[in-house]
Amino acid sequence: MNWSEPQDVREWLSRLFSLRVILLAIAVYSLALAELRFDWVEQMLGAYLARTNSHRPQSGAIWEKGKETLTARKTLEQIVTDRQSTQRLARGAETLSEIAEALAPSHGVMLSAAHFRGLYLELPPAVAGDIASPFELLRIQSTGRWERTYFRKFGRSIKIFLLDMENRVLRELTVPPDLLGRLEQRQDFSEGVLEDFPRLKNRIYRAGRFFEALADQPEEIRRSILPAPERILALSRPITRVGVSDEALTGFVDIGLEFESEGKTMVMVLQARDWAVWRLRLDLEAAAAPLPEETEIDTGGTL
Repeated sequence: MNWSEPQDVREWLSRLFSLRVILLAIAVYSLALAELRFDWVEQMLGAYLARTNSHRPQSGAIWEKGKETLTARKTLEQIVTDRQSTQRLARGAETLSEIAEALAPSHGVMLSAAHFRGLYLELPPAVAGDIASPFELLRIQSTGRWERTYFRKFGRSIKIFLLDMENRVLRELTVPPDLLGRLEQRQDFSEGVLEDFPRLKNRIYRAGRFFEALADQPEEIRRSILPAPERILALSRPITRVGVSDEALTGFVDIGLEFESEGKTMVMVLQARDWAVWRLRLDLEAAAAPLPEETEIDTGGTL
């Protein structure tokens, strides 16, 4: 093979069109034509990348875009699942406190107007009146436009929107955090005696003494202590003892009513306005205080 530089054009042409150069050109052309026809280079490269994919770092714009898409899809699926679960819990709720517990921040649920009215009627009158006046709800119901009720949690409060068929707001109600705390304190019956309740065991009165003192109070105080006396009258056996808590929570004090039912001792706990309870306690303690001893007054002589 001649490795020296060609000396003239003829020698250049003879080397350019030599058999070795022509065979090389044919081979390169054949490879290029086969690649255009069968894409074998891409297939080989793709097979290699697929085989080594698990060993390569997940970095780059394509990987990041794929991660963002996967994360967004999972987040969306979780949001949809959570909202469906919340909606199922709300539709099966029997109290407003159950809805409050099921709601996550900035989430909402939709109920029918009839369902909300049922939940409202289950509330103690004092709590229901703080949420909305029953006369206001009667006025809205009488218009025939109230179709559904939407609950949404904002921070620690809950907003209630009374909506018509086209989702126009007829009335907006707010349940603040302190009222939510009262919703969770349901008026339940528990088996046991007043001494079993730490907050009630320190101040226990005979029922006769308690109700006598209550009867001497103005109507406003009586209703602030027992907003639903009809419920107590409906008990099969009379109240025997009454326990009054020393602790006030958001303006309310627990009162326990002890009674006998089917051979068991039961306690019904309800909430009363703190200012009315303090007023009643003054009368109860005054009635229990011993009378001062009588003393003889020396007048210094006789008339």
